[in-house]
Amino acid sequence: MRHVRDSRFRSRIAPVIHVAKTMSESTEPAASASSNLFLGRQPILDSNEQLLAYELLFRNSPHNAATIADGDQVQATATVITNAFSQLAVGDALGPYQGFINVDRDFLFSDVIELLPRDAVMLELVETVKPDAAVVARVRELGSKGFQFALDDVIGLDASLDELLTLVDVVKVDLPSLSADQIRAIVARVKPTGAKLLAEKVESREQMEFCRDLGFELFQGYYFAKPTIIAGKKLDHSQLALMRLTTLLLEDADTAELEKIFKQEPGLVVNLLRLTNSVASGVRTRITSLRHAITVLGRRQLQRWLQLLLFANPQSGSASPLLQLAATRGRLMELLAEKLRTRSPELAEQAFMTGIMSLMPALLSQPMEDLLAQLPVTAAMTQALTGERNGVLGNLLQLAEASENADCERIETLLSQLYGLNAAVLNNAVSQALAWANNVGREADTD
Repeated sequence: MRHVRDSRFRSRIAPVIHVAKTMSESTEPAASASSNLFLGRQPILDSNEQLLAYELLFRNSPHNAATIADGDQVQATATVITNAFSQLAVGDALGPYQGFINVDRDFLFSDVIELLPRDAVMLELVETVKPDAAVVARVRELGSKGFQFALDDVIGLDASLDELLTLVDVVKVDLPSLSADQIRAIVARVKPTGAKLLAEKVESREQMEFCRDLGFELFQGYYFAKPTIIAGKKLDHSQLALMRLTTLLLEDADTAELEKIFKQEPGLVVNLLRLTNSVASGVRTRITSLRHAITVLGRRQLQRWLQLLLFANPQSGSASPLLQLAATRGRLMELLAEKLRTRSPELAEQAFMTGIMSLMPALLSQPMEDLLAQLPVTAAMTQALTGERNGVLGNLLQLAEASENADCERIETLLSQLYGLNAAVLNNAVSQALAWANNVGREADTD
């Protein structure tokens, strides 16, 4: 149903895109805005730390946020968002997840907003939107048509927001700007309205748990991807098996050696068969046995699935936000490496591995140096994953991280150092990587 809905959306919005482009060509700033669009995304988790949505971040200069300050506000914002959902196929890339999109006052009152796929987006009212009678009426009107709204960057709630609070579905609380008592005061105001509370910019597990105890249901921030190094931590049997299998593959070991380790971990066999039978694997033959999987997939595919299995629960196979992030980052780096003019035959494969391995300290609670000592990776990968993150792989990794945070200034700098890449190539790769990672996540959740 989602693909049908998105195709209808693209056909409906095509005339709007044409008008927006025609309008943008009349003014130099808006034209620049549409041609230099960068798409970023940040995960939003539920209280069980499962991926629920992405905030989609649209940038076109080092200084702006989700909307464009130059030229006509409505035309520029319309161009950004319609291009994202049509040309970048963001609707498809979101998969089963909702997309949170920042909306300013001008775009809120534009006709274009009603062409967005209302079941796939959450409209975030940015802090500059004043809650006057006209705004309240417009939110009420769009809400009756099925749109959902969030209040963005909330650092306080005065009486002027009382009516709007009864209409929005989510209140996003900006944690770094608030004390614990101020957060409690906001929670007390929001709870009677029935709106969900979302904690923004969560930087630590302690923050997340504090907010969850207060009644927050949604969380945004990369706290789950930050390593917590525990001295003396040992890997469990399944993690050790995956590490050993990865090492054997890197050393081009015999299939019999791989099977021997697999047979010691039945849970890994089940997970491997499930994932390799997924659409995301690209294998059309139905795999029915371990030897069949190794033979049909080939060493490269088997290696990447082993790496991804590390980011799922080895026992239950359930997906985690870290799995989604790792899969997206690895695939993004692989796609970008394939577009480089100076690429080598092995670069794309090494780029995928580098993206996956960059998050292993967060997964395994061990320093990167200790993990690399257990794996015979190339010198280029070691250089990318440690220190200054130098070399082509290091630049690709930095570009992937900058894209995740919609750090436009950093993106522009890195693109200038990677010949063959530009904003259009990056955006297209981001959408493809998200779609691929969504397939991985869905298969990991399938029993």
